[in-house]
Amino acid sequence: MGKTVDFIFDFGSPNAYLSWKVLKDLAARQGASVNVIPCLLGGIFKATNNQSPMQAFGPVKGKLAYENLETQRFVKKHGLTAFRMNPHFPVNTLLIMRGQVAANRLGVGEAYREAVLKAMWEDGLKMDDPEVAAGALAAAGLDAKAILEATQDPEVKAELVANTERAVERGVFGIPTFFVGDEMFFGKDRLGQVEEELAAG
Repeated sequence: MGKTVDFIFDFGSPNAYLSWKVLKDLAARQGASVNVIPCLLGGIFKATNNQSPMQAFGPVKGKLAYENLETQRFVKKHGLTAFRMNPHFPVNTLLIMRGQVAANRLGVGEAYREAVLKAMWEDGLKMDDPEVAAGALAAAGLDAKAILEATQDPEVKAELVANTERAVERGVFGIPTFFVGDEMFFGKDRLGQVEEELAAG
């Protein structure tokens, strides 16, 4: 049986973008697959009484500046020069996360994920605007109309909610979170530990 990393994912997290760019190659090195599980970060925060770093650490002198420094180091280390902070951050990701579930069902999940990550964290688009989202999907060669219409399917909505609830049940309190078997790792700075766990398996 092949090794798998479960990646608890929401487009709204810049660290999810950064992690995905590194995780793909990491998993390939270890002969592992990645199971990207779309969840709502806001729902996870609500269920666990957690907050975004901006809210949690905003009052702490120097903390956010250091977080930014760590991000810059990560970007430089991994050559992720296309990354830039979305000027509309924070972006409400309900539409595009439902879109990920819908795209998965339509068999275009990977292409959708790459298109939306680029739109969010390279092109700086306001992806909670349906017209902007449709334009980004169409530019990537995807059927924007079919995907966005499918976001209103009750089964798509229910799947996203169920994914989020299961993640919380597994102990998830934020994104990006990774599981190798039952071992949980939180944050892009734990990717080295994820690789060690895969190698040990």
